Amino acid sequence: MTIGWKAPKRKGGGKILGYFLDQHDAAELDWHEVNIRPIAQRVYKVTDLNKGHFYEFRACATNMAGVGKVSEPSDLFKCEEWTMLQPGPPYDVRFTEVRDANLMLHWEAPLYTGAGPVTGYYIDVCEEGSEEWKQLNKQPTASTHMRVSDLEMGKCYIFRVRALNKAGIGPPSIPSDPVVVETKPGTNEIELGVDKEGFVYMAFETPDMCDSSEFIWSKDYEGPPDPNRVRTEDKGNKSKLILKNASEKDLGTYSVEVTDVDDEISASHTLTQEELDNLRKISHEIRNPLIELISGWNIDVLEKGVVRLWLEVEELSPEAELHLIFNGKELSSTPTHKINFDRAKGLIELIIQDFCDDDKGTYTAQLQDGKAKNQFTLALVDDSFDKVEAEADAKRRDWRRKQGPHFIENLQWKVTEDCEVLLMCKATNMKKDTNFKWFLDKKAHLDGLYDPPTGTGTLRIKKLTKEDKGIYKAVVSDDRGEDITELDLSKEGFEDILKELCRISALSAKPLKVQPTAEGIRIYSEVKYYTDYMKTTWYHKEKRLESGERLKSGSTMDQIWLHILNPTDSDKGKYTLEIFDGKDSHKLSTDLSGKAFEEAMAEHLRLKEAVIAEKNRAKVVQGLPDVATIMEDKTLCLTCCISGDPYPEITWFKNEKAVVFKDRYKMDVKGIVVTITIEKVCSDDTGKYRIYVKNKYGSETGQVTISVYKHGEEPIELREK
Repeated sequence: MTIGWKAPKRKGGGKILGYFLDQHDAAELDWHEVNIRPIAQRVYKVTDLNKGHFYEFRACATNMAGVGKVSEPSDLFKCEEWTMLQPGPPYDVRFTEVRDANLMLHWEAPLYTGAGPVTGYYIDVCEEGSEEWKQLNKQPTASTHMRVSDLEMGKCYIFRVRALNKAGIGPPSIPSDPVVVETKPGTNEIELGVDKEGFVYMAFETPDMCDSSEFIWSKDYEGPPDPNRVRTEDKGNKSKLILKNASEKDLGTYSVEVTDVDDEISASHTLTQEELDNLRKISHEIRNPLIELISGWNIDVLEKGVVRLWLEVEELSPEAELHLIFNGKELSSTPTHKINFDRAKGLIELIIQDFCDDDKGTYTAQLQDGKAKNQFTLALVDDSFDKVEAEADAKRRDWRRKQGPHFIENLQWKVTEDCEVLLMCKATNMKKDTNFKWFLDKKAHLDGLYDPPTGTGTLRIKKLTKEDKGIYKAVVSDDRGEDITELDLSKEGFEDILKELCRISALSAKPLKVQPTAEGIRIYSEVKYYTDYMKTTWYHKEKRLESGERLKSGSTMDQIWLHILNPTDSDKGKYTLEIFDGKDSHKLSTDLSGKAFEEAMAEHLRLKEAVIAEKNRAKVVQGLPDVATIMEDKTLCLTCCISGDPYPEITWFKNEKAVVFKDRYKMDVKGIVVTITIEKVCSDDTGKYRIYVKNKYGSETGQVTISVYKHGEEPIELREK
């Protein structure tokens, strides 16, 4: 467990040398020391604890005078791994620069970040004695400090901080110590100045300090200023922060704190451009100056591949001189290598029209303005030269490309709320005879559209499938040239679309519905587009369900379902479908109990009985033709198959009259096979015959028309032909 604690309010007139930490297992009687040697920091990882046990902790500080009193025990903390998605609480919430209406609040980032990096913080405030917390910032602040303003002078406040990541807001920090918002008598602020050597400095004098006190300077509250740009000088109760070479890089807020004092002592000052300009002017007057560099050699590759080499120095007088040296030889301004020297702006630039290998080398700008001198060198060789040359060539080609039809918006995809995928691009500089074509894996794609007035190309994929994988390409061309834009949806690109479809489809999931079936009860949600990226989990009474003999779960393109087979009273209760879209979880619930369960069970039983009845109902399954044609005096034999459980009753009808089986009419039943025989047929046997089968589940009729023709005649069917 990682434990943190606050510094003591009273330092005892000396520097805190460290801390001792004790632990107590709630299941035991005794306290145990955690460390033998003092801990320098106020955060410590305690090991060798028992998982699942509850522990409390206490700490004490030590200085040169000895060990201080032990703190009150902490709350009981359970020793278990944090698995929450949100970040843990920030810690060490403290304040500096307390004045009549504002203060600066600081905190440390949480040690546990949860499902992702911390993206911001919310600050809450509460008046001492109140339990009502008020959030100060509507939008999260990204830094670990914030100036709190518009406070009421003389009131006492407490602050806390909450961290935010992609999963949400974590628990709040331990509240800060109470603070009365007022400027204490004797409070000093940071002073600005220029010393005898011409260095710009900031100075702070503390009204109180001890032998171990130190001045801690910070820039923009992000840590010590860059040591390459500043140095400090401390003397007695005064500290100076000296800017080595004051410039715009030094603009910002500087703060200072005094350590090892009981009452907070701190101040800050924001160095503005106006202040810096005034201080630099004074510094320039003090020194035998060098010409100050504002911006070192820069390289810009302009349209058509023109290369601009430039640097910026401080403002120069009209008498300033420039000598531009290239590979040891002074350059003169020419149409292909134009030199511009703006003294008032301190701008030196070299414009190279056709940048090539001849321009590889070292450039040095030698400047003199009265007593002030300086020179600045640019080595344009090796990789740096190759990079500029490649960019210049690319811009030249791009400029030529833009002389004909070309794309100003490359192919990109978008998933609509209806889960359709749109591929879009936009071209310009088109003519009437300009061609716009779509391709998928080098084959023409005829579904792509193009809108000439806007230059927009659109390809709509209504239902994305694996068949839509591939490399998409849009081509515009005419007699002036051709341009191409491609979008690779063969691998990662296709997966990204599926993930976005998953997210949008999860949001589209409709409330759960209950559908009784013959097999059981089906619970389902309709979605606009189901993908395998949608992780679905079903719960019954908050217990996760797994597919088995009685529970089946699955999905279709537009539906996610759970099928409860042969339901019983134990299946009553709340059912929840959790859909995880790769980032967020979405839950849908329905209560299958009471009247809802009774109605579903009743309909299930009705459907089940209907299926049984249909399965066992008496049926004529095969055998009888539509028409049977036979010559008189022949024997007619008709056979069909029947089914049913219980075995059906069988009745034959001729022209709607029951057939009596005797003499020439005979019926033979063998299992499911029923045969009717008519011996020596005659014209009286012509007519419509039907077999009628019936049992308790239902009945069915099979029908045949018998046509008898005389000797020497043709059957009616042949005569009609």
